[in-house]
Amino acid sequence: GRHEVWSWKTASKESLCLMWQKVKVQLMLSMSFLTALFWYCRRLYSFLAQLLKRWNNYLQRQLIRNLSVLPEVDLLGYSAREWKGETKQAKQMREAYEELFRSCHIKYLRQVRRDNYSVVRAVLFQIFSQGIHFPSWMKERDILKLPEKLLYSQGCNWIQQYSFGPERYTGPNTFGKLRKCMEALKTNWAEISATRDHEERGSMCNILFSDESKEYKLYEGIKFIMLYEVVEAYEQIKSRDEPVHNLFSLLFARDSSSDPLSFMMNHLNSIGDSVCLDQVELFLLGYLLEVKIRVYRLHRFNTEEFQATYPNEYRREWNEISLLTEDDRYYHIPLFRT
Repeated sequence: GRHEVWSWKTASKESLCLMWQKVKVQLMLSMSFLTALFWYCRRLYSFLAQLLKRWNNYLQRQLIRNLSVLPEVDLLGYSAREWKGETKQAKQMREAYEELFRSCHIKYLRQVRRDNYSVVRAVLFQIFSQGIHFPSWMKERDILKLPEKLLYSQGCNWIQQYSFGPERYTGPNTFGKLRKCMEALKTNWAEISATRDHEERGSMCNILFSDESKEYKLYEGIKFIMLYEVVEAYEQIKSRDEPVHNLFSLLFARDSSSDPLSFMMNHLNSIGDSVCLDQVELFLLGYLLEVKIRVYRLHRFNTEEFQATYPNEYRREWNEISLLTEDDRYYHIPLFRT
């Protein structure tokens, strides 16, 4: 009996040992597999993280490269870089920048792409980034119908000679292209101005102002609104129905813009192509968008024309935006800090 008990215990012990050896092998294999899997996942995660980081950096570089309004830079640092040397002009420009820094509390600026849309871009970017809503007259009218009204209701067939900046005469396609420009202007303006969060609005502006084809439509939409209002004012002057703003009298007093057609052919068509807005058009732009445009003209430093406001007659409720120019051709955006 004792021998049988001993044999049973021995057999049980050997069976358990055998089972443990098998389980141990399986556990070791499982642990090795899990360790290898963990190592692989960790490497894969690291690889994907690096790939995502590189892709994000690439997109950021592309966005900044395409931005037509660059991120803010230090005002005095920009002045020192751009106006080196001891020439009379360089010294005057540095003094003008120092005056802006000291007296006007302008600490930074955003550079705007130097092309012939520069001033329209600088104005519209600030309207969008500040979340300024449509001007009052634009809330009462559907701006999408303005090309149709001008062409059919008022019989201005000559708008087929309208030029879209660098793109010259388009003929029969003018009406459809103008309609698309007005749609782009209305849609983007409404969407961005309805965004309350400042950072989100800034991101939307950066995306919009890094796409040439989209932003050019905005500028051409603004140009057409300028033309439409000039036609309206001209008709009012002829019919003597109601007084018009004296800036229109100033505009029509020029030999080169004595009527809407000559204004379009001699001035508006060239904007974005070979010229920027001149002083009269800047008055008109502020008036139509119902914003007070304050311009710091650095080449007029130490004169009464160092600061100018467009238009010089404005309503108290209008928002104010600021521009900075060194030559009345290209414009940047000054940023204030108290």
